Amino acid sequence: MVQKLIEFSLRNRLVILLMAGGLLVWGIHAIQQNPVDAIPDLSENQVIVFTEWNGRSPQVIEDQITYPLVSNLQGIPKVKNIRATSMFGMSFVYVIFDDNVDVYWARTRVLERLNYAQRLLPNGIVPSLGPDGTGVGHVFWYTLDAKNMDLGEQRALQDWYVKLALQTVPGVAEVASFGGFEKQYQLVVDPLKLQFYKVSLLDVMNKVKANNNDVGGRKFEMSDMAYIIRGLGYIKSKEDLESIAVGNYNGIPVRVKDVASVQMGGDLRLGIFDENGMGEKVGGIVVMRYGENADKVIQAVKKKMGDLQKGLPAGVSFQPAYDRSTLIEAAMANIKNKLLEEIAVVCLIVILFLFHWRSALSIIIQIPITIAISFILLDAFGVSSNIMSLTGIALAIGVIVDNGIIMSENAYRNLAEWQNDPKNS
Repeated sequence: MVQKLIEFSLRNRLVILLMAGGLLVWGIHAIQQNPVDAIPDLSENQVIVFTEWNGRSPQVIEDQITYPLVSNLQGIPKVKNIRATSMFGMSFVYVIFDDNVDVYWARTRVLERLNYAQRLLPNGIVPSLGPDGTGVGHVFWYTLDAKNMDLGEQRALQDWYVKLALQTVPGVAEVASFGGFEKQYQLVVDPLKLQFYKVSLLDVMNKVKANNNDVGGRKFEMSDMAYIIRGLGYIKSKEDLESIAVGNYNGIPVRVKDVASVQMGGDLRLGIFDENGMGEKVGGIVVMRYGENADKVIQAVKKKMGDLQKGLPAGVSFQPAYDRSTLIEAAMANIKNKLLEEIAVVCLIVILFLFHWRSALSIIIQIPITIAISFILLDAFGVSSNIMSLTGIALAIGVIVDNGIIMSENAYRNLAEWQNDPKNS
């Protein structure tokens, strides 16, 4: 078989050269398309199910949310393992699939099963899927440099302007906000006043919820004109909230301000984000989508930030806190330099060892073709260009030429024996 293959190659040199050229061009295209990252993605193929139930203890979350979800997610095909965590007000279920399963197929199967499992959960509780990212998907962190804004205003700017814009960048799965205060209206109810006006706390909650709403009506036609009737009830200020009627005392309406004080405050926080001991900061974490090119995603995020900078208030700017592109570019540059140095050394040794330029050329030409084929295989199996994969290619360069040297030496030896044989003289 090997002899026939060698004979075919020698008799059809043009075909072999065209095939080698085609593989080289294909490999160059694969190099350009292959995702680039600093570290290999060794995380498990998982889908995260997140459920929130504010104010409940971990034991209640475990009994009424986590256990029903885990029990009903067990039957999904190609599931390797299911892990779960219950904490105050939150439940996390990690569904681990086999490594060869497509992540979006897995998310679809989990979503189908959640539609069935939701009937076992308390009323109003809706589980949701986590972002389609991986354990190494946190590629870029940033903070807002806004010395003239309080933490609540910075968080509002992050949640309602910056985050929504950055989520439109191709390859971004999620932008997670951190730091600051999430603004909210807070009602501090006086229990003595509730008892005096004979109003329950549930009445206050229901009335406030019902009055913070728009209601629709029908069309009203007059003088060949049609008017849409609707009631505008959304709360726009603290005074609107204070004026909501929550009960009736001897024919006099009892308003929120009669039984409670209204203030603007921040939601409950479980931690703070401090940067280098210089005080609290507000910012976000950009999570890359599964299988994307980390370097391209980060560059696209930076470009989008440049556009967003024009719409930020005066004195507000972005400050990168973690940028993996610097590590990626430094690692890739180092690996490329080492590859070129090793190729040059190997070529020089081959030329000095054989001392015949045609034989050396036939061996040296194997190096770029073999490297190109390596990137074709990397792209085919979904492996990114990272420190591990490129280092493996660099270490294999010396092995690439071994076979060519052995074949050339063997050919010379056989030719010498054939020429020195008296029968062939």
